[in-house]
Amino acid sequence: MKIIVTGGAGFIGGNFVHYMIEKYPEDMIVNLDALTYAGNLETLKSVEDKPNYKFIKGDIADRDFVFKMFAEEKPDVIVNFAAESHVDRSITDPEIFVRTNVMGTTTLLDACREFGIKRFHQVSTDEVYGDLPLDRPDLFFTEETPLHTSSPYSSSKASADLFVMAYHRTFGIPVSMSRCSNNYGPYQFPEKLIPLMISRALADEELPVYGNGANVRDWLHVKDHCQAIDLIIRNGADGCVYNIGGHNERTNLEVVKTVLRALDKPESLIKYVSDRLGHDRRYAIDPKKLETELGWKPEYNFDTGMQQTIQWYLDNREWWEHIISGEYSQYFEKMYGDRL
Repeated sequence: MKIIVTGGAGFIGGNFVHYMIEKYPEDMIVNLDALTYAGNLETLKSVEDKPNYKFIKGDIADRDFVFKMFAEEKPDVIVNFAAESHVDRSITDPEIFVRTNVMGTTTLLDACREFGIKRFHQVSTDEVYGDLPLDRPDLFFTEETPLHTSSPYSSSKASADLFVMAYHRTFGIPVSMSRCSNNYGPYQFPEKLIPLMISRALADEELPVYGNGANVRDWLHVKDHCQAIDLIIRNGADGCVYNIGGHNERTNLEVVKTVLRALDKPESLIKYVSDRLGHDRRYAIDPKKLETELGWKPEYNFDTGMQQTIQWYLDNREWWEHIISGEYSQYFEKMYGDRL
């Protein structure tokens, strides 16, 4: 079948493209990406000549382009990774998040109505559930947890989620949705926590940690995420939401110290900075539905996954050094310069 992967030049989308091309050589994988700041075609260098891979540059919020592409490509499945995803950026510029995350999603759904589709899969986030108290480790997000957003980013994703389910109910579009915890692994854009800490620690630069670093996240290796989505689009129930979690809760400070230990760098590099506005306290997912209905289990625990991830960044310095030498270095100064 032909699968269009939107946002396939980003971190999770790029890993998903690699995974699908390798596992299903009989399927055609079309990577649709607008190549904004986090889109990087160098991530797909090793597959760009594969016969079952194709790249198309385009904006999912451009209705004329999207409808023309659907008419030409006639896809069977859409997996929608395309999104603005950095919370800090959503605080400084919310409008682009509405355009891409909400209008882009509804444009894709309208094209699915017009041309037909076997499955539209929306890749969402646990951030749409809000946060959990730090003193209640017994509480977890389930698929029934009410949406309770904290940032413009999570609000835009929650809005898109509601549109997906509304189109399913109103127009009968076959859909599925996944909400995942924090991803980590190869090819992650260097402004995200783990690659940011790796790159700065290697340069012996200060490591900015929001507040006191006590915020908790559930970490999911990107390959485990890709396997889960593959299961859902092939075997998941129509109109269902599936939570994907790694059972790997860590405070942000614990993550930073893990990086420092692995690189044999001193904790004195840690620099506590003023906290993010509306910073969620704890995310924790219960993936029981995915495990029981589809038989998914994560392969990676946090320790082995982090060892592999850190080694990948050590072995692929050219990939991330090329990124941080450009636009990102200017953005980093804008976001953190007056805090260090």
